[in-house]
Amino acid sequence: MRRDAMQQLYDWKSKASRKPLIIRGARQVGKTWLMKEFAVTSYKQFAYINFEDNEVMKDVFQKDFDIERVLMAIQLVTGVVVDTDTLIIFDELQEASRGLTALKYFQEKAPQYHVVAAGSLLGIAMHKNDSFPVGKVDFID
Repeated sequence: MRRDAMQQLYDWKSKASRKPLIIRGARQVGKTWLMKEFAVTSYKQFAYINFEDNEVMKDVFQKDFDIERVLMAIQLVTGVVVDTDTLIIFDELQEASRGLTALKYFQEKAPQYHVVAAGSLLGIAMHKNDSFPVGKVDFID
């Protein structure tokens, strides 16, 4: 599965009309490993945010979906200056209030950034505080 999933990530990166990508799967199946390995092999750098253990970032989407403000927060927390050869990784996205909805705004207002997110299937499917960004994200399982 990992080889096939990695190829899907390479294909996603090369798309001209790339959308934020959600990697779905049960807990402890290797989603985090896959995202980080993809980042190391395909990008100059990556900015990794785990919403499960990062209280500062957990509420970053509460105020609004101003992508420039969100990018500044990512840069402050990770120490990585985000550019178009940076993979932004949102892990445990279900823990971020309005995190799913925020992906829509990356697609609409900042499509030049490469964003990959992961969360457990149940956590994302059951998230009550978000409107699902239908048509604004891609998926791999």
